[in-house]
Amino acid sequence: MKPENLSVTEGANPVRLFWLATISAFMIVSQSVMAQAQSAPSSFSSLAERVSPSVVNITTSTMVAGRTGPQGIVPEGSPFEDFFREFQNPNGDPEGDRPRRSSALGSGFVVSEDGYIVTNNHVIEGADEITIEFFSGKELDATLVGTDPNTDIALLKVEADEPLSFVKFGNSDDSKVGDWVMAMGNPLGQGFSVSAGIVSARNRALSGTYDDYIQTDAAINRGNSGGPLFNMNGDVIGVNTAILSPNGGSIGIGFSMASNVVTKVVDQLKQFGETRRGWLGVRIQDVTPDMAEATGLASTDGAMVSDVPDGPAKDAGMKSGDVIVSFDGKPVTDTRQLVRIVGNTEVGKAVRVVVNRNGNTETLLVTLGRREETSEAVPASQEQSTPEAPATKDIMGLTLSPLTAELRSELGLAESAKGLAVTDVDPASEAYEKGLREGDVITEAGQAEVLSLNDLEDKISEARDAGRKSILMLVRRGGDPRFVALTIEDN
Repeated sequence: MKPENLSVTEGANPVRLFWLATISAFMIVSQSVMAQAQSAPSSFSSLAERVSPSVVNITTSTMVAGRTGPQGIVPEGSPFEDFFREFQNPNGDPEGDRPRRSSALGSGFVVSEDGYIVTNNHVIEGADEITIEFFSGKELDATLVGTDPNTDIALLKVEADEPLSFVKFGNSDDSKVGDWVMAMGNPLGQGFSVSAGIVSARNRALSGTYDDYIQTDAAINRGNSGGPLFNMNGDVIGVNTAILSPNGGSIGIGFSMASNVVTKVVDQLKQFGETRRGWLGVRIQDVTPDMAEATGLASTDGAMVSDVPDGPAKDAGMKSGDVIVSFDGKPVTDTRQLVRIVGNTEVGKAVRVVVNRNGNTETLLVTLGRREETSEAVPASQEQSTPEAPATKDIMGLTLSPLTAELRSELGLAESAKGLAVTDVDPASEAYEKGLREGDVITEAGQAEVLSLNDLEDKISEARDAGRKSILMLVRRGGDPRFVALTIEDN
């Protein structure tokens, strides 16, 4: 029976009331379902308009050593060699090798009305001058407040005549896979461009000790570095840092350092001009199933202490072989998580550390030191007393050489730059197909720093022994990082 066929009287007809209630409930449920189905934004225009005044373009200027000649543009001895030499030095200046200025582009965003600006460390690293361009077209010179290479974050400051528009950090832990996000920045030097997508993965670890990346399919290209990743409330939940790309452009996998990591770094840079991370003073490794079985542990959760040098943990009675299962009230799942928790804890704080020792649980009270003041802050690979002599070797279609002072000068790199310089690429190689070119610098392989040819060969061997078919390399070009996966050749 249809509702319109019901008899209607002046009184409260029970049947009529039943149908009215049923129809109302159905409409409410339908509207709720439709609202959920329409949760995708119809437009990002209002959000982009609201946050644009707080996003900036960053231009840096660096004085680098000059160079003359074709520098590999054409083969030595080619009939075109003189032409390219004249092209690079049209005035025939005998001082053509004199120092010259090199510029780079990046992005950033204002986080306070008094002019603090967040960007990536690699955007401003080694810069002599830093210029900030606002959405209005206004330009201001910026000073460097501090940097944290471990998270690739830098804090800048500009002096403005009036309060600046700024954006706030959101809680990156609230972001879920599938949430809509919007990236804004200066991709490929185009300036103030917007791209949108979703959070495609969380808690990515790429290469650093304190990594916590948000992976997104929002288009991120060179020049986006240092720009913000927004949620739909207009809060910054990440700082766009790197892309995983086979050809140097966005293929839908971008990485943004999570805001909950960035905010702690920014607060310390603002207060101290440097980071001050907690230091426990142990060497640790993940617990494997074999180790758990041998020590009688119920699971592989925790971090096994392999060494206890002089420091806070030793003073508190920690021993080699202890398995740290809880730190300052937080359960420990693995070494990566423990390092992050310790690093985010206040220097000088006394914390309770629960360890499993010979099948028994013990609680130790440890007063944390400062990591930056210890030798542990220096990666083991940098503690080698005898550096490898300069050499060149062909690996995976790449001709590689450890960075020397001469190579740094030729490539316009900072004196602190480390890694392997690409001096040639086989045009028939996979590396060439995936965009690697002469002048690129490989700084990491298999998520570990590489300072020598032996380092790279060791990481390739480790990956091969582990049964992996390819190895992930972090490649820097003009300061911009990107990840490239290359197939491991059989022995």
